[in-house]
This record gives sequence, C-alpha cells and structure tokens, in this order.
Amino acid sequence: MPARRPLRIALTAAAVALLAATAAACGDAGGLRGAGATPTAVSPAKLWPDLRPASSPAYPYDVATREVVKGITVPGDDIHRVNAVDVVEAEIKAHPDDYGSKGAYHATVDRLKDCRPGGDEARCPLLKPYYRDLTGDGRDDMTLGFRLYPTNQTAVRVYTVEKHRLVQVLADNDAILGVELAGRSLIERSPADISGYEYRTTWVWDSGQRAMVFSRDEYLHTGHGRHAKPSPTPSATPSTTPSATSSASAG
Repeated sequence: MPARRPLRIALTAAAVALLAATAAACGDAGGLRGAGATPTAVSPAKLWPDLRPASSPAYPYDVATREVVKGITVPGDDIHRVNAVDVVEAEIKAHPDDYGSKGAYHATVDRLKDCRPGGDEARCPLLKPYYRDLTGDGRDDMTLGFRLYPTNQTAVRVYTVEKHRLVQVLADNDAILGVELAGRSLIERSPADISGYEYRTTWVWDSGQRAMVFSRDEYLHTGHGRHAKPSPTPSATPSTTPSATSSASAG
C-alpha cells in the first residue's frame, strides 16, 4: 500500500547498509579472539530535549478501515452463510473508480463472473475464505482474498457481523507472498526490494476503532540472496485460485 512505502524505503536503506558492513568484514581470517572488557550498562540518552514536537503525522498512514457492506444480508447473523462472490461484487459496485473500465483493477470484474457456477475456475480471482474469531467477540469473522487484475496485487479483506450487518474491518491491497492468521492477528508477507528479504505486515483488532489496525511493518531476512538493485514495483508469483464456492475454517 502507498501508505507504507516511506517506512519500507527506510527499511530497505538500513538493510543495504547492513549488507555493506557485512561484506567489509568478510576479510577476517576467523579464529577465536577476545571481545575485550564487558562494557558498563548505560541508560538510553535522550537526544535534542529542546526539539519542538511535530504537530502533524509525517505520512498519511491508513491504519484502519471500517465500512458497512451495502446490499449484503447475514442470515441468522452467521457469517458462514454469506456468499463471498456477492461480497466482492458489492465492493466493486461501491468503488467504481477502482473497478470501472478505467480503474486500476478493471479486469477483476470480468473474471469474477467465472466464480459463479458453470464458470472457469482457473479464471476466478477469488481465493478460499477463511473463518476465525479475530475481533474477540466469540464469533467467527471472515478473511477474504482476491486477485486484483491486471495488476500483481491481491486484496486482503476481513469482515465481521455487527447488528445484523456485514462490516468490513480490514482492507489492504499489496503484492502478496502469503497471508497467515496467528491468534487474533493477520500477517501479510510481501516481496522486498532485495533478494533474501521480505516485508511482514501485522494487523490486529482495535476495540476503540472497531477495526483491524496496522500494527507492525518488518523487513526480515529469509534466506541467502545476492544484493539486488531496488525495484520500483515488487512482483509476486501469481498462483492458481481455487473455487470461490469452497470454504474452510482456519484452525
């Protein structure tokens, strides 16, 4: 998401500096050497105590998204009975600037028709829904994903039920390597600008905002990789999408 790019650029710069420092130390012949005397613990030093505090955020972070889904009923307040294709179609209808003929994700509209019975499963952009209580109210919520054609991005959405209404409490678009549910947290893994690294973004439920909020963005080493030049548009390998009519419970 554009809101996270400034932080990701800073993380990339820090990783490049670390790689450079590691390469400079490769000339060491090895062997055991004394580390010297153990330094005395020093408390953190507060820098520039007279610095004038910032009066506004540095970047417009979209830390929470909350929206009632119009036109969708929840039979018996059971989110398992909500049709995932209907939910995506409701989003398309509510956001014509994104999904219209000139929108960034316009090709998603035609492909979504193949998610209906009799359609071509291989063309369906909708991924299998997963169900888990992420809000802490004791009832399952629905985590939904669908490919945003013609881009390489994937939409990640979380929905809950409040007062007989379906409410979207997380909406994020990104190039995705994988998504995980850990307890009541949702973790997205995305490709980084340097091989051997990836971004991991964590979203958690915030009872004050009644939404899943951006909690942490990490830049992590995942394996051995050569130092690559930063790419302006990281890409993810597209995967075959299963049928939208199937669902599973994420244990």
